[in-house]
Amino acid sequence: MYKILLVTLAALALSTGSVVSAPAASKEPLDAATLSAIKSKFGMLMEFANKHDFKALHEMFWQSPSALLVAKSAIPSEGNWAGFWGNEAIDQKLHDIGSSGPVVLEPDYSKLRVVGLTQDVAESYVPMNITVSYAGQDGTARPFLMIINWLRVGKDWKVASEIILPVPPAPVVKG
Repeated sequence: MYKILLVTLAALALSTGSVVSAPAASKEPLDAATLSAIKSKFGMLMEFANKHDFKALHEMFWQSPSALLVAKSAIPSEGNWAGFWGNEAIDQKLHDIGSSGPVVLEPDYSKLRVVGLTQDVAESYVPMNITVSYAGQDGTARPFLMIINWLRVGKDWKVASEIILPVPPAPVVKG
């Protein structure tokens, strides 16, 4: 009985060994040249945004009802920040923001990070200051985070989602 139990345990250990072993080092799905190309696209996106070039901005986005922009809302029923789905809604939101007065996006390029998630999807992250006077904002530069999901469409990379998040002020330390 003891031999059967020992053989069974040994067989079980051998059969599950591959499950419990350390995962193999994963290979990055995108090469350095592709990641660099996406960083360049990000730079173009910032240039077009600062020029209020709405046509060029439109072309930067994936043409899909699933394209997403998360930004400040001017409509109380949407909440303070909201998601705007599809190119028509994105175009309108960008036009509304850009037409409200000066808009300046100043990314900290030293902290721009682009990573490949798959061979056809990448994500970029960058802290930035944004100066805008849209929807009650007072035109003072404030800190934000911008997170973009990029989608390979043919040989090009398009913005599938752009999430702009305000950075809340640091809490007051009582002491």
